[in-house]
Amino acid sequence: MTPAVVKLKPGHVQPVWAGHPWVYAQAIDRVEGNPTSGDEVRVMDPRGNFLGRGFYSPESAIPVRILTHESDGELDGAFFKGRLERAAARRAELGLPNDQTTGFRLVHAEGDELPGLIVDRFGDAAVMQVLTVGMKRREEMILDAIVSLGVKTVLDRTPPNTAKAEKFETRATPLAYGPEVRELVVKERGLSYRLPIELGQKTGFYFDQRDLRARVEGLARGKRVLDAYSYVGAFAMAAARGGASSVLAVDDSAPALEAAQRNVKDNGLEGVIELRKQDARKTLQENVAAFDLVVLDPPRLAPSRRAAEGALVAYAKLAEAGVRATKPGGILVLCSCSAAIDLHALTRSLAIGAMRAGMQAFVFDRCFQGADHPVSAAFGEGLYLKAVLARVEAR
Repeated sequence: MTPAVVKLKPGHVQPVWAGHPWVYAQAIDRVEGNPTSGDEVRVMDPRGNFLGRGFYSPESAIPVRILTHESDGELDGAFFKGRLERAAARRAELGLPNDQTTGFRLVHAEGDELPGLIVDRFGDAAVMQVLTVGMKRREEMILDAIVSLGVKTVLDRTPPNTAKAEKFETRATPLAYGPEVRELVVKERGLSYRLPIELGQKTGFYFDQRDLRARVEGLARGKRVLDAYSYVGAFAMAAARGGASSVLAVDDSAPALEAAQRNVKDNGLEGVIELRKQDARKTLQENVAAFDLVVLDPPRLAPSRRAAEGALVAYAKLAEAGVRATKPGGILVLCSCSAAIDLHALTRSLAIGAMRAGMQAFVFDRCFQGADHPVSAAFGEGLYLKAVLARVEAR
């Protein structure tokens, strides 16, 4: 059957022509045919020139995410297997996996030409997130492709709110394929982690911060360190291995801290790291000028562009508290995982926070998501993670 056609309005063609994979609802002039949710559609410009093919999500603000700019060929099991193999080859070029690092992002949605799909590799296991109804309808093909790479167990961590928006059901349990597991076991830069599958943040671990954790490790020697929003203690353990004199790791999730406690013990770092269940903002308020190195990696504060303005206010308040907790001459690391907050906006929030605290901040480095989270040059929104590293000084 010939796929339906989605025709774009004049003035909305160039981004898609240049490779941007998203077709927004306001860019669509008309739909020719009667596609149902998840069907393959062809995207064309007003003159009828072919632009790409993708899956149709009529309820979404992004009704089409383009998978290919080829006009021919089936979007079938062989297609997905080829895309997964290409993604794995890109990671192999980065040296992943290796003896020291067995966990990484295998498929980064648009960055691997598979919009609507995220797959993280945890040794012999994988965790996926299926983010569009089109991908959900082809889930068995996707699972076959993942398993063909030597994966023994696949867990599904699709966010329920995403499934609700895309009008499909999530699994009753995370297990999608293979034998049941109780925890994910992985190594990163030689540090080992045991992660209970009950921990539901993203896919269970934040592989995107690998580079920043290495940077923090290199800065930590002899310093008193605060790892706020510590989750399972990854920044804390990096700082401790880097020679920190002490590390306070704070999170308000008891299960995350229990996992962190096991990880700290497994890596022989108990004598350096203190784990505390507490709201990070309260910790910052109670420890004025107490730390030489403060890492602030909060949850996403701007889930959409509409939330960006309020998020910038929150980042400025967080930066102010972070600056107050940092000794003069110390280092503050401020992160944002919100695509709607760019590097300039994050840096400005830091400047405002420092001014309110009566201090000033000098940015000496910046970090972004790791190379296993690639970004298409045509899709700037894919660069979602950014961090500024700044020295805090008196005015």
